[in-house]
This record gives sequence, C-alpha cells and structure tokens, in this order.
Amino acid sequence: MSSVVLRNGTVLTMDGRPPLVDHDVLVAGDRIAAIGPRLEVPEGTVEVDATNGIVMPGMIDTHRHLWQTAMRGYGADWTLTQYFVWYYLEWGKVFRPQDIHAGNLLGAAEALDAGVTTTVDWSHGLQTTEHADAAVDALRAVPGRFVLAYGNIQDSPASWTATPAFRDFVSRRITGDDMLGFQLAFDVTGDPSFPEKAAFEVARELGVPVTTHAGVWGATNDDGIRLMYDNGFMTPQSIYVHAATLSTDSYHRIAATGGSISVSTESEQSAGQGYPPTWAIREHGIPVSLSMDTSVWWSGDLFSAMRATLGADRAREHMAAHGNNDTVTHSSLRAEQVVEWATMGGARALGRAADLGSLEVGKKADIVLLRNENSPAMFPILNPYGHVAFQAQRSDVDTVLVDGRIVKRDHRLVGVDLGSIRSQVSNTVDHLRTQLGEEAWAKGMNPDIPESKVLDNPYTYTEYRGDTRTSV
Repeated sequence: MSSVVLRNGTVLTMDGRPPLVDHDVLVAGDRIAAIGPRLEVPEGTVEVDATNGIVMPGMIDTHRHLWQTAMRGYGADWTLTQYFVWYYLEWGKVFRPQDIHAGNLLGAAEALDAGVTTTVDWSHGLQTTEHADAAVDALRAVPGRFVLAYGNIQDSPASWTATPAFRDFVSRRITGDDMLGFQLAFDVTGDPSFPEKAAFEVARELGVPVTTHAGVWGATNDDGIRLMYDNGFMTPQSIYVHAATLSTDSYHRIAATGGSISVSTESEQSAGQGYPPTWAIREHGIPVSLSMDTSVWWSGDLFSAMRATLGADRAREHMAAHGNNDTVTHSSLRAEQVVEWATMGGARALGRAADLGSLEVGKKADIVLLRNENSPAMFPILNPYGHVAFQAQRSDVDTVLVDGRIVKRDHRLVGVDLGSIRSQVSNTVDHLRTQLGEEAWAKGMNPDIPESKVLDNPYTYTEYRGDTRTSV
C-alpha cells in the first residue's frame, strides 16, 4: 500500500482531544502514521486536499439488515406489525441466495458511500447456508469492513445453530479475517422454557457475541433479559438493539454485565418499537452505538441517525419539562456525544476500540473526509461536531479510506461497479414482483389506511369539544 495524507483539514480525533484545525493525517499501509500540521511525508504519498473539510473516523453502524436493501423505500408507510407480517410470515421466504447477494451488495456500497466504514450486517434472512455464502460473497466484493451477524427468521435459533451445514459454513467462511467479523443474531421471546438457550451455548462455544432485538414493544421485553441474565448469557460483548421498552431492572442488568445498546432512532420513532431510549441509557451509564436498521424504510446513513437521535432525546426532555410546567435551559445531550456514538461507540460495541473508532497514531486507517466545495451548507464550519450532526449529509462525503485503502475519492466510489449492482438488484425486484403478483406487490407497498375519527377543527371557536393535541 502507498501512503496517503489528508492535508489541512479540521480533524476530529474522537479520543478526547479538541478539534485540530489545519492539521494533516498521514496514513502508511493500513495504519495512521502521524497527525499534525504540515507533516513531512514520504515521496510518492497520495495527497488529498482536506482544506475547508472535516476529517473524522469512519462511522460504525451496529445493526443494518443489508439483505433488505433491494427493497429500498418499499415499506415507507409500514408499521412494525406490517414489517413482521411481510418478512416473517408472508414473503421473506421467497428471497433466493442471489437476492441476499444483491441486497448486500447494494447496502454495503451505500454504507461506504455515506462514510460508514464498518457495518454489522444483521443478516436474519439466511434460510440456508447457500444464502449465507451469498451474503459473505457480497460483503467480500465491496471494499468495506463488515461483521456478519448470522440469523434466520424462518427457523428457531436452537434449530439452525445445531445443523452440520451451519458449522461447516463457520469453519469455511469465518477465518478471523480483520475485515469480516462474526456474530449470532437472534431474538429472545421470553418463553419461560428459554428455547434460545441452545443457541446461546453455541455462541459461547464458538466464542462469538450475540446481538438481539431487545425491548421491542409486543415482541421482546424484560422476560427475555431476565432469562439471559439468570442463565449467564449477558456479557460485555452482547449488543441489545433498540432496548426501547425495557424496565429499570433490565437496564440495571445490561449495565452490570457490561453490554451495549444499539439505538436506531429513525426506526424506533417510526415503526413502534418504543420511544428512542437514549435518555434512559445515559442515566444508567450503558455504552451506546447507532444504527439505521433497514432501507426498506429509512435512510442508509448515520448523519440521519445522529440528527434524529439528538432531536428525539431533546424532544423528550422538553416535553417532560413542559409536563411539569418547567423549561429546559441547557441541553443534556450534545452534538459531540452523538458523533462519538457513531464512531467510538460502535468500536466499543464491537470490541474494536483498540484499533477503530478514533484517529490516533497506530490505529487502523478507517477515515472519512467531509468536504464539498460546491455546497453552500459546508461553510463556515464553526462547530465541527454540530456540523457533522446537523449540517452534513452523505453528498458531502468526499473521501473514504478503509484499512488504509482509498475506497471513495472526489465523491465517487472506487472499485465498486454500480452498474453491475443495479442489474442484480433489478433482477431481484423482478423476481419478487413475480412471486407476489402485482396485486400483492401494490398492496404491500401501500397498506390500507383504516377509518379514524376526524379531530375537532381547531379553527372552529364555537361549541369547541376538546383538545386536539390529545384526541384520538
């Protein structure tokens, strides 16, 4: 690998130092070699102009269903119930290995394009190991850093983890490669018989973490946490996704065992898992990371996740104060904190804080440059953390390095064949439409709107019947 230097940027190291203005970041091989002003660099070093830009660590998404990306936007008007019905009960089973491959290719490329250098592929569409091989093949074809979180919503965790085919897959494809991590992905229903116990034992035997959707209204809640705790399966490597409807007791158990929570604020706000719980998580000192869940609904970038998280946390704080006839005068959650959650928070959750998540000499060179000389929204940069959280967007991602390799330059992905991905995704969409039929396809994308009571007209001032803010 040749060396690369990013010149004259505002550097957010995310290691506790304040922003470093007009600093360079030198990369040698796969590591950060130096950070400082006007660095001397080896002959032949690739120079990237970061003037008027922000240099920051690559972002880390700890929960994204990449296999669903080919259905981008299809479920924009869904509730969580409609998602469960469509994928779990009706149509998730018609996805072929090549459809998993197409979705993973598109989702992985989208993540890199938005400056997400490490993505946990919460891959619960792996009905067979052929599907799993297709998922890994896609991840290997895109020059990012990924974690395969292996799951199968069409079978019980105890069943699919016990098959010889699953063990064969692990031995063949999970080799300890730095660019491909591994987790098991399944949920705990709270059944007192604890049918998921055998799957946890497989995870323990393999020495891999479990990531689980916990605290999801009507699906997974305190009973599941209690079963995990009582059976000794809550560990510092455990990642609890959403955790939006848990009791104080469950938060205590997560805090006591050192696990972390992946917050998907856009998802929690829109689908119905529960109110985004960052306020409660912070009260208990539980580590936080961010995720975007699925492009079937939401955006595939962490800028939106940071923005939504700040908005949800602050909105709740204001509403709680207003309910007590009080006013919030100082925001508790700051922009710097959500940028930290999008970088170091993800690194900690994945056990990679020693080499990812911040810009420090000796760490892996996963780096993002936000710079857009054609955008009036990219100047002036006065508060760099606030700029990342509230002003920047995926179109401002100029350059991305992963493992020291430039994978995006001048706003264009490098080494990614979007034409081929488009063709594969088109084939998947054609397959799904054919399997569903046009009537079911249209109905799935446009769920019925039930009849509901018409609220009082707030502009009618005679015989006013109620407060429309609370009417249903």
